[in-house]
Amino acid sequence: MSDIYKQSGVDTKAGEHAVELMKDLILKTHQKQVIGNFGGFAGLFDISFVKNYQQPILATSTDGVGTKIKIAQLMDKHDTIGLDLVAMVLDDIVVCGAKPLFMTDYIAIGKVNPQKIAQIVSGIAQGCLVAGASLIGGETAEHPNMMKEDDYDIAGAGVGVVEASKQLMAKNIKAGDVVIGLKASGLHSNGYSLVRKIVFEDQKLDVNSKIAEFSHTLGEELLTPTAIYTKSCLSLIEKLNENLHGLSHITGGGIAANLARVLPETLGAKLERNTWQIPVVIKVLAQMSKQKLVNFEQTLNMGIGMIAIVDKTVAQLAINILKDSQIDSFIIGEIIKKESDSVSDAPAKGGSGGFVNLVGEYN
Repeated sequence: MSDIYKQSGVDTKAGEHAVELMKDLILKTHQKQVIGNFGGFAGLFDISFVKNYQQPILATSTDGVGTKIKIAQLMDKHDTIGLDLVAMVLDDIVVCGAKPLFMTDYIAIGKVNPQKIAQIVSGIAQGCLVAGASLIGGETAEHPNMMKEDDYDIAGAGVGVVEASKQLMAKNIKAGDVVIGLKASGLHSNGYSLVRKIVFEDQKLDVNSKIAEFSHTLGEELLTPTAIYTKSCLSLIEKLNENLHGLSHITGGGIAANLARVLPETLGAKLERNTWQIPVVIKVLAQMSKQKLVNFEQTLNMGIGMIAIVDKTVAQLAINILKDSQIDSFIIGEIIKKESDSVSDAPAKGGSGGFVNLVGEYN
């Protein structure tokens, strides 16, 4: 029998092969709450444990990894982009105080390449293992004549749960709290349209270019996976309890816009730029573009991937807890009261919030 669907550009056999290649990787992420066999119409997850909660609240997030995918495509290396996806989705959930339970993924691709799909999903599965969540479903969609054969995009959605009384909310934050910055692994997954313009368009470099400041190729540096802070943040939540007042995931928009969104309108954060080291890759980008470092603050993470706001009495304890999780962190500022003339370096991303000022000079 002729396969008329394949003649239109959709190869269902290749899709089935991709599923077989990724099956074992996905099953490794499954916790005991995952119900049913692999490949069902929907992922099922037993939440009967929430009967022990007084008021369980579900938290959900959906995200992608932006144009960092272009770097993976140029390098033909696809096994780390899934790590980025997990970080972008699940670390947005944990900042609410919620424990991520599971996630699903979506891959749109011009032409299904089973090995490539398996590489992408292997990264997602690995990320779920790092975060302690189950990968319980997904979709791979072949889009002939809409996307080039080698093009793809990925997205994911996650769900977590938190006791209502333990949500991390703006009202918990008070003047005098200490702001702790968690070190980023690199550029993470934001600002890549600007980064690609600088290195590829303006500097005429390629992914194989050698940069004196890097110990590997330009492409390898740009593809460094996003740090996944989920378990480290859950450790802070558990061990600091009510002394952890807030968390902010530093993604698109930079430090000021993302930190401001978790602050009450009556408060702000004063951050000292000289309290942490700027990643070498950001310094190189500034040199290449002949821009001051401060001009990247509303686009790149500047070396801080997550922020914790804690009671001043537990600041050192928080740093020690993070160190036990192999996360370097620094006291970078404090929470202060808003004055009549207070103006934020950037408006709160997505709506209302407090103000954030970065002061001083970078080291």
